[in-house]
Amino acid sequence: MSRVYPKTQSSSSPYITTKPESFTIWMKSLVFNTRGCTVYNSKGEIVYRVDNYDNKCGEEVYLMDIRGKVLFSLLQKKFSLFGCWDGYKWDDCSSEKQLWFRVKKHRIICVSLCDHISSGHTYQIVTMDEKLGFKIVDEDQEGAMVAEIKQKQTSTGINFGNDVFTLTVQPHIDHSLVMAIVMVYGLINNQI
Repeated sequence: MSRVYPKTQSSSSPYITTKPESFTIWMKSLVFNTRGCTVYNSKGEIVYRVDNYDNKCGEEVYLMDIRGKVLFSLLQKKFSLFGCWDGYKWDDCSSEKQLWFRVKKHRIICVSLCDHISSGHTYQIVTMDEKLGFKIVDEDQEGAMVAEIKQKQTSTGINFGNDVFTLTVQPHIDHSLVMAIVMVYGLINNQI
């Protein structure tokens, strides 16, 4: 049955903002006895979740919104000499998925966006002095910071714990893509 009022395409994505966006990542799943994480926006609302039903560092993991709609599936490549993950973005209207980015780990962790997205754009994950924090920088924009993740602290400087982080995403960046890259980093480091 066809729709009487067709769905109009919006030029703006709900995952891209015009100002810096801050998220809290709790490395715990909302589902009992599974691994994963829960992501809250600055208002305290759950916006993303990852549930790894199989086991720690499973071969395929899903980044979902709060309603359980899959946004990205993250698939580990088995026969790669070094660590390699593919990120597939799921289509809103169907269950089709399309390769969106590839993460390779050799000496550094490099994120290559697919050509159909941004002409082969490349990000790099740069670990900071702290063992739990890192930055995602844009190699094509002379190392401009795209996002930063660090251990969450109270206003008095006390850490929440090793499983609670603050993620800050710069304006005009798809924060669902950044979240997918952060999840791959967690999978590489056996955190999910």
